[in-house]
Amino acid sequence: MREIPVENITRAIRDLSIRANTDLGADVLDAFHRSLETETSPVGKEILERLIENAAIAHQEKIPICQDTGMAVVFVEMGQDVHVVGGDLKEAIHEGVRQGYRDGYLRKSVCHPLSRQNTGDNTPAIIHFDVVAGDGFKLVVTPKGFGSENMSRVTMLAPAEGFSGIRNYVVNRVKAAGPNPCPPTTIGVGIGGTLERAAFLAKKALLRPLGSENPDPELAALEKDWLQEINRLGIGPQGLGGRTTALGVHIIAAPCHIASISLAVNIQCHASRHKEIAL
Repeated sequence: MREIPVENITRAIRDLSIRANTDLGADVLDAFHRSLETETSPVGKEILERLIENAAIAHQEKIPICQDTGMAVVFVEMGQDVHVVGGDLKEAIHEGVRQGYRDGYLRKSVCHPLSRQNTGDNTPAIIHFDVVAGDGFKLVVTPKGFGSENMSRVTMLAPAEGFSGIRNYVVNRVKAAGPNPCPPTTIGVGIGGTLERAAFLAKKALLRPLGSENPDPELAALEKDWLQEINRLGIGPQGLGGRTTALGVHIIAAPCHIASISLAVNIQCHASRHKEIAL
């Protein structure tokens, strides 16, 4: 049994929280550059150039990419042969978020849902655990801004709606969101499972690097088809028109009940932030 001290986990979450908010991934920057080659709108091109410049400044000066430094969402992939020692795993993660948002001077945005009183340290984090074989231990921190989260939806479709019903819901959700989620966006789609499982899958789909191909050929074809359709909407960068409404559509599918199709669309803004580490 491999042992991992909780202080190592807290330290890793602290660092990931800061890096995720200040250092945009190479996959997102590459997607911006690729879009510059295909974007025909002068305004759209200028916005893409400003987004690249903004990311460079954030990286150099270690300041947040966006004023909304998000609610911390943490994915934990934990091997069944790992033993966390020295404290409580969940509290270690919360403490890492607490330290990261404090030391990185990141805006604390978490509050009580009714009183609206800020918790003061951006906790609690949203934590998803996945137990896997072996003794590996991976952490992913993805700060989720709520301009785009507010535009996300979950629904239950009748089985008869099939492929076309799913595609229409996804495309129409992006169309209805318009400029609100700060395009160019990444569209996470979860299909199948139960209502809450579909929402989880849609969120997890956002972690796949932009530009990578879905390992499922059928889903890969759907992703290309739906991305083209979404970009034909003409919403464009920041909603000011153009061909670059979304940078990618990422789908994860899972078996579902015969009586329905659970479907979730999780929209991510242009600041598609996530950092990971294997301990």
